[in-house]
Amino acid sequence: MTQPTPYPQHAALSLAASGVPVLPLRRGKVPFGNCTACADNACGGRPNMRVPGPCRCPAPCHAWAAATTEPAVIVSPAWAAAWRRAVCVGYHPGGADLTVVDLDDADAIRWARTTLPATRAVPTTRGQHWIYRGAMTSRNAVRPGVDIKSTMSYARYLGRGTGPMADLPDAVRALAVKESSPVRPTTVAVPTGDGVGECPHRTPAYLERGIAMAVQRITEASSAVHATVYRTFLAVLSRHGRCGCLTDAHVARLFTAAQGKGETARHCTDAWTNARTTLGL
Repeated sequence: MTQPTPYPQHAALSLAASGVPVLPLRRGKVPFGNCTACADNACGGRPNMRVPGPCRCPAPCHAWAAATTEPAVIVSPAWAAAWRRAVCVGYHPGGADLTVVDLDDADAIRWARTTLPATRAVPTTRGQHWIYRGAMTSRNAVRPGVDIKSTMSYARYLGRGTGPMADLPDAVRALAVKESSPVRPTTVAVPTGDGVGECPHRTPAYLERGIAMAVQRITEASSAVHATVYRTFLAVLSRHGRCGCLTDAHVARLFTAAQGKGETARHCTDAWTNARTTLGL
């Protein structure tokens, strides 16, 4: 007798048919961990769901980067095993050109109603998801009770919601960079090994080139991703970490590159903290 399709898998197929990349979420509403072959990103990872990396693992590995709209993948044996254990469906908002503003409580909802344009709203356990048309950088804790989930992130699917979907407003984009500090003037005195020296960032291009090279080094890593990320963070901080020119936006670019290789946000934070500790920053 044919077995019934598990509910999460059935919902995932329906959602994928509308162009939204999906993935199974296990207990705790988190993605399934990487399989043995992909543990610690040994396979090289998947930079993003639109341009897959060298890994061709049939299992739903690599968290948000595994999200897909392909029915053949969603019903494959490897994914079917995950669906039987799944508690709900997750999706990659950025892969569908969407942004989810996750409002975690009543205070956050009140703030959104007085600050952001109305858009499609989906009830959650304690708050709401406000969904906008358009993708942007994801960032957690942009203000109390508010997270942004879009590129390189996943959200829990809780239904279609109500209300028309609005275009992503500048007010939401600004939340991701709201606390970035400005680049300091070009001749700031900073402590060096010889006493006091001038900040080397006499032009924005100097720092920009360093960040671009660091992002490229992480993106091109084909093995030992954990070590590469740490060494790159260490190199950036050793060169640019003492004068105060690094902003949250620069750090976000490095974290985004690392997460594109399969690193979690926690791994990125730990690597950055460890590098700062090593350098005494």
